Amino acid sequence: MRDYKVNIDSLKTFEDLIRKLDFYGIGFLAIVDDEDKLIGIVTDGDIRKALLNQKKAVEDIINYKPFTLPYTTPASQLKSFLEEKRRLHVPLVDEENRLREVFLLNDFTREIHSNYVVIMAGGLGSRLGELTKEIPKPMLHVKGKPMLEYIVESFKNQGFNKFIFCVNFKKEIIQDYFQDGKKFGISIEYIFEETRLGTAGALSLIADHKFNEPFFVVNGDVISNLDYHHLIDFCTNSKADAVMCVKEMSYTNPYAEVVFDEDLNLVSLKEKPTKVFDINLGIYVLNEKVREILPKNKFFDMPSLFLEAKENDLSVKVFRANEDWMDIGIPTDYRTIQND
Repeated sequence: MRDYKVNIDSLKTFEDLIRKLDFYGIGFLAIVDDEDKLIGIVTDGDIRKALLNQKKAVEDIINYKPFTLPYTTPASQLKSFLEEKRRLHVPLVDEENRLREVFLLNDFTREIHSNYVVIMAGGLGSRLGELTKEIPKPMLHVKGKPMLEYIVESFKNQGFNKFIFCVNFKKEIIQDYFQDGKKFGISIEYIFEETRLGTAGALSLIADHKFNEPFFVVNGDVISNLDYHHLIDFCTNSKADAVMCVKEMSYTNPYAEVVFDEDLNLVSLKEKPTKVFDINLGIYVLNEKVREILPKNKFFDMPSLFLEAKENDLSVKVFRANEDWMDIGIPTDYRTIQND
């Protein structure tokens, strides 16, 4: 558990408050003095109320009378307290009202899973032009944090904490930032691609028999809020060897579609027709069998691996996702998510 605290003297403006809330990412701040004594708290809800009431002074936003509990309170009692009060966080203080830590209901209830998450973070990001000239694509910042950190958090928040990063271009930038993962509450191993191996080839460099259960493979440029538990359950229950996440999309042709027969007779006109189709989200679940068909240390992309698995009579499935998803592979998409 972390303290999620900020000193009152560092909060000069409304923007300072927003930045601190965004940094911790849990919708909660504990405000303390120089002696770490709890002054009050600020939540996302307090920010919304302040905006509705057109208040931006920090002192007008802080809740000076929050619920607190002794830091010696057993975790089971903390959980019961938060469920009864319908809250997600409670500051834990000592006899002198010094903040010792903040208890998060999500931390208590989160089930930890042993499935690995393999993130393909070795791409050049050439479609992003100058943006990735000096930095690997997964390390491009979105609202103050690398895109790769958002991917990690989306899994960690659902109880997946074992990661393998497959890296190549500017790999030292990723390593220096994430190191072994301890500061993020996870573990990270690295696979180094001497040459670019595509979205699947690096899987052949991972030690044989590494995976005893289904594992995720995720492109390093996609951000989503998928329910990964459902994805693993689907893979297990359907006895699939490989699962590709897909999402229904639609495209409206801005022009009229002209339909005619082989004799060039006009058949019909379709004004601005809409085509509905499913796209590959760059999020997969595989089992060890699929890795066995990969050529060693050769360029191979994930769609080709799925087709190869199908030709080898492995069970290949698709999982239709409805959650939000975005591929940050081109400048327009990157700018879109920056403003989202």
